[in-house]
Amino acid sequence: MADTIDDQQTNPAPAGSLRELMHVAFPLVISAGSLSLMNVVDRIFLAQLSIDALAAAMPAAMLSWTSMSLAFGMAGYTNAFVSQYEGAGRKDRVAAAMWQGIFVALAGGISLLPMILFAPEIFGLMGHAAHVQQLEIEYFSWLCPVAIPTLLSTVLTAFFTARKRTAVVMWVNIGTSLLNAAAAYSLIFGAGPMPGLGMKGAAIGTVLAQSLGAVCLAALMFRDGKREGYRFRENFGFDLELIRRMIRFGVPNGIQMLLDVGSFTVFIALVGRLGTEDQAATNLAFTLNSLAFVPMIGMGTAVVTLVGHRVGERKPELATRTVWIAFALSGGYMLLFALIYLSVPGVILYPFMHGDEVALFEAMEPTVIMLLRYVALYTFFDAMAIIFGSAVRGAGDTMFSLIFTVVGGWLLMVAPTIWAIRNGYGLHGCWIAVSVTVIVMGLGFLFRFQQGHWKTMQVIEEDPLEGLP
Repeated sequence: MADTIDDQQTNPAPAGSLRELMHVAFPLVISAGSLSLMNVVDRIFLAQLSIDALAAAMPAAMLSWTSMSLAFGMAGYTNAFVSQYEGAGRKDRVAAAMWQGIFVALAGGISLLPMILFAPEIFGLMGHAAHVQQLEIEYFSWLCPVAIPTLLSTVLTAFFTARKRTAVVMWVNIGTSLLNAAAAYSLIFGAGPMPGLGMKGAAIGTVLAQSLGAVCLAALMFRDGKREGYRFRENFGFDLELIRRMIRFGVPNGIQMLLDVGSFTVFIALVGRLGTEDQAATNLAFTLNSLAFVPMIGMGTAVVTLVGHRVGERKPELATRTVWIAFALSGGYMLLFALIYLSVPGVILYPFMHGDEVALFEAMEPTVIMLLRYVALYTFFDAMAIIFGSAVRGAGDTMFSLIFTVVGGWLLMVAPTIWAIRNGYGLHGCWIAVSVTVIVMGLGFLFRFQQGHWKTMQVIEEDPLEGLP
């Protein structure tokens, strides 16, 4: 299998071409799609337990993502550094950047474990129904350790995506998703003599699957490093100059992710105040939206990678061409899902309409279908935000992304949602705020990309040997 992957990844493609983009992006889209499907499968299983379990899953999962998002944004920005070093042909700096990213991931993941102690107080502040709160606390507490393998996998993935060997990431993530599905089903409902663990089982299955995925990526990275001369052993250790540079660009990226994910977490918590059914309907709509949104995160990662390569090679005009090709593909994909949400919502809702509370889910179905119309309205602009936002961040324009995300997430979504709930505008008012936010974010990142400031940016230091005979 490893040799097949290697053969696939060494197939050359013209720089800036559709072929090059698909060579990098297709495995990442499949990879992200498999992780999205993993979350959907988990929610389908939890829906079999109860509507309360479905309602509790997303606030708990979003709090988990929010707590790790600062470290995740910093760790994820390793990809930009590795891509630019790879584009500049500096293997020693690739290895050094990987080690700094691994240190950040380990420190970030371990530091989040004490969050478990504060889970009762945090979910108590959300004001959800008491029985839903108990499920939220249970799920979050067992899911919290997933931060360590998730952050490590994010960094380890950068070594392969930056070198355009994304099939490795695809196969590992597909395996992770299959393992998660099997483990989650067995642990939620029980298998043989093992009793079902319910919400706890879903979280444990995710932790086990993500941990195995991180181990596989680490083994493959060290294998490739030894084979291709990246000298991980010689470059092990803290590089203070590189750490400072990664903090300079990575911290704004991490803060952006913290505020971005945090705003959606607060939004979901606020919607929960409208009642368990509205909370469950919102969670289900976002879960179905992830089928369109999350795979395009893979396309965004490909854009970060290729823009980083072109910036490292000092060929921004090729990066521009790649970004527009990526947007054409992503926009078309999102419009296809918008059509699905509008025309056949019952088909994608069907897997959730089983279990012990069928009548409750059937009563909730019209609300979910109504929410999917909002998703269909903004999904094309989601593609804009992903692709053009990834392009400017890949070059190093992280401060604009940070400021723009704060304005979009908190002033355009959270604040209007609070106003809508207090003034009796209900679920419609909340989702209008979401839709306006995504549309503005998409147009804003498009405008920033068109300004072209990113073309003169670079996150890596100058090569001291450049220009020498």
